[in-house]
Amino acid sequence: MTVTAAMVKELREKSGAGMMDCKTALSETSGDMEAAVDWLRAKGISKADKKSSRTAAEGLIGAASAGTKAIVVEVNSETDFVARNEAFQTIVRTVAEVGLATDGTVDAVASATYTGTSKTVAETITEAVGTIGENMTLRRSATLTVSDGVVATYIHNQVADGLGKMGVLVALESAGDMTALLAFGRQVAMHVAATNPLALNAADVDQAVAEREKAIFIEQARESGKPDAIIEKMVEGRMRKFYEEVVLLSQAFVINPDLTVEKALKEAEKDFGAPATITGFVRFALGEGIEREKSDFAAEVAAAAGKK
Repeated sequence: MTVTAAMVKELREKSGAGMMDCKTALSETSGDMEAAVDWLRAKGISKADKKSSRTAAEGLIGAASAGTKAIVVEVNSETDFVARNEAFQTIVRTVAEVGLATDGTVDAVASATYTGTSKTVAETITEAVGTIGENMTLRRSATLTVSDGVVATYIHNQVADGLGKMGVLVALESAGDMTALLAFGRQVAMHVAATNPLALNAADVDQAVAEREKAIFIEQARESGKPDAIIEKMVEGRMRKFYEEVVLLSQAFVINPDLTVEKALKEAEKDFGAPATITGFVRFALGEGIEREKSDFAAEVAAAAGKK
């Protein structure tokens, strides 16, 4: 039987599922509309698209590691209640584990085969939307890799093994003792969670951000009425302070504030038994950058009661 555009449109309106899912459902059920709805429901796809328009700013950060490589992912849900759901936690944990075998981009992770199924990660999440009843999205992912050494992970506000509200990766390149490297790497990851540095070193700081800060410092210094030569030195001093505060290697180490992270790394080399270099870090905080919907509860109640 030929599946027409009108049939697909009708099924979309009935189920809220995507166009291709509706076309497949109708093909699988020989055009029987009710059977197609049941097919979509059985696959967990029905109404998933309607839910996808709702803001998902809660959820979990997941991390997984395999020695010289680690990944951090963010899978969002609409409510924290769902984030405490074991089924959702299993999905996030599995997505992170599956993602380890990819290059870490969202597209690669989404296209990877979900463990124990023939479906992709994206398809599994779509089905879970229909089953769990909330919009869910794989928002972002990132990996770090070293040729020799470790990539340490840290989960802040952990709700289950490898899952929490913030995830940090820190890459340490070294031929030193793995146990000591992991211990120090975890400390640096905790530091990153606490301080949220902008970059690993001064050269990596976004120049637009640095120039904006410099412009503010110049304006502030000019208000002092001092000569230009003095103003220049004042700005130089404030920019040095700025870099000390936002660059990971220059920050005071939270574990021992008497040392910068760079100096703490140098001291730790005695435990490693070899030189070491921090080559990168990643910090994901749940929901950062997502504009959350604001609801007017009183207006919602009035609308429900038929009032204006």
